[in-house]
Amino acid sequence: MPRRRDSVRSSTLDRDTASGPSTATRSAARDSATTRAAGRDGATVVDLPARRPGRTVRNGTGPAERSSRPAGPVGPADRSSGSSGPSELVVRVLAKLEPGGAQLSALRVVRGLDDLGVRSRVLVGWASDDGLALAARMGVEVDVYGAAGDLQWRADEGFRRWLAPRLQGACAVHAHMFGAWWAAAGAVPAGVPLVASEHNALTWPTGPPSVRLADALARVDRFYAHGPGARAAILAAGLDPRRMREGVSPLPDLGGAADPALPSPRIVFAGRLHAEKGPDVLLDALALLPDAPPLQMLGDGAMRPALEAQADALGLRDRVTFRGWQARPSLTIAGASVLVVPSRDESWSQTAVLGMAHGVPVIGTDVDGLPHTLGNDRGIVVPPEDPAALARAIDDVLAGRREIDLVGARAYARRFATDRVAAGYAASYRELASATALGEASIPATNVVSA
Repeated sequence: MPRRRDSVRSSTLDRDTASGPSTATRSAARDSATTRAAGRDGATVVDLPARRPGRTVRNGTGPAERSSRPAGPVGPADRSSGSSGPSELVVRVLAKLEPGGAQLSALRVVRGLDDLGVRSRVLVGWASDDGLALAARMGVEVDVYGAAGDLQWRADEGFRRWLAPRLQGACAVHAHMFGAWWAAAGAVPAGVPLVASEHNALTWPTGPPSVRLADALARVDRFYAHGPGARAAILAAGLDPRRMREGVSPLPDLGGAADPALPSPRIVFAGRLHAEKGPDVLLDALALLPDAPPLQMLGDGAMRPALEAQADALGLRDRVTFRGWQARPSLTIAGASVLVVPSRDESWSQTAVLGMAHGVPVIGTDVDGLPHTLGNDRGIVVPPEDPAALARAIDDVLAGRREIDLVGARAYARRFATDRVAAGYAASYRELASATALGEASIPATNVVSA
């Protein structure tokens, strides 16, 4: 990163072109080529921009390491072709890689930074096969430590040791989820800014780790909390409040038309098929609405067989289509009659904001940060775990009895365009690097995206 304060105002960072074609050439190739990605049920195929695929090899450094790059540090001497100075590198660390909202957010930021000329290296504690496939489809290469089980809620000393040589040469490190920022705090070199993000409330499903969060947080220069639950827990754990910021996730496909082959009208759910997302509550609510339009369920997960059985038991199988994981859910969400987010836990819903961007009425639950997302009449909020209340809200929207500020919802959603969010993070990294070079102890309280 530049070491002069006036570099904070720079609009771009040097792009690394030593290992590939020019920006214009790569952009043209990306725009002209496509890859094909299908949902697990094979029902829908969508086109994605083609990116350089990630690949997986074993090199034996971690317990079962899988890597897409050579092991070892990336040194500061790496230079852009035709550039007069060093190429900036942001190292992004993920506790786990799977097809989830936090991971999609991080990978989209990587792609957005790439378009701004900011190089990224992605280091992962644990990855599922679906997570590796997701990164490959998005053209993001990853190095995987390979722990036995995901590290989202675990403090793993081996991961910390594995990270240390791989963080050398970074201009900034951004770690996502507890297991990543805890490990990075003990591995990041002195003088390198450490940024942390927590995308969910700290629930500790297997019990709190036997480490002091305050010890790791003392090394964090800036913390992005994606919801009030995460914010409260991190501040209570000892983070200096001056270092706290509101987390922002980028979203693609904020405009565009729907797939004309889909039924209309329709109800849509999009998310992991996991208990915390509440898809079972939506099926119970739909059973109370015999005249409601069909439901398109996007997403996959371990809960899918149970949900299919529930739909059978409720007599809903001819009214519910399980579409599997979708690379572009906006094709189904656009044009929907209502989008339902029946979560039991939700710090900030990418699905809800995507619906808002497309002018679709959104119904969500009164959990964590979702009421804020849908506040100011941008959507409707109902109690969680209440199929009857959810059914009434759906019926009210379908009948036109509830007013939603769809214009305000669209304006809110535009804040999360990928290019805007990536530019904000790039500016944040520069600001931190400049402050670190000058030995400043506090950072001006600016968010990545302004209201």
